[in-house]
Amino acid sequence: MAGVSILPDWRIRELAHAGMIDPFEDRLVRTAENQQVISYGLSSFGYDLRCADEWKIFTNVNSAIVDPKHFDERSFVDITANEIIIPPNSFALARSLEYLKIPDTVMVVALGKSTYARCGLVANVTPLEPGWEGHVTLEFSNTTPLPAKMYAFEGCVQLLFFEGERPEVTYGDRKGKYQGQRGVTLPRL
Repeated sequence: MAGVSILPDWRIRELAHAGMIDPFEDRLVRTAENQQVISYGLSSFGYDLRCADEWKIFTNVNSAIVDPKHFDERSFVDITANEIIIPPNSFALARSLEYLKIPDTVMVVALGKSTYARCGLVANVTPLEPGWEGHVTLEFSNTTPLPAKMYAFEGCVQLLFFEGERPEVTYGDRKGKYQGQRGVTLPRL
């Protein structure tokens, strides 16, 4: 039985060129158009995803109950913008700019970037299972009593890649409910 190992930059690059990440940034980018950005792209043992400019900001204006079995879409305001403000003690959903096709022998874990975490913006830890593909729907909580800003087209989470043996049943094999998702995707049963 083979072990599971975290993937280094060169192996992530190989898989990305084989179609795992599109678009793929081959290096860690810290400046774009002569401005500092929250870093994105390939790092030593991971890949920093970017947020697209599609956001869903949580609102309680309709006094809806948050129920994952009967989610009320009126609980969000849809915004297309390069920057957004997340209200205090609230959250936002976004999607990755990159479309991912996870190989059957790879498991990915998305973790929050420390730049945002140090400002009180916390990303949900999200697993991407072997055989899954789509835009990653990302969840960001503003844990502060102040409004917090996020940026599209800049780094928002770091992906860690683990490679091992192919499982008996992949996410693709079982036709998981989030397979092939595009755009920001709300909870499904």
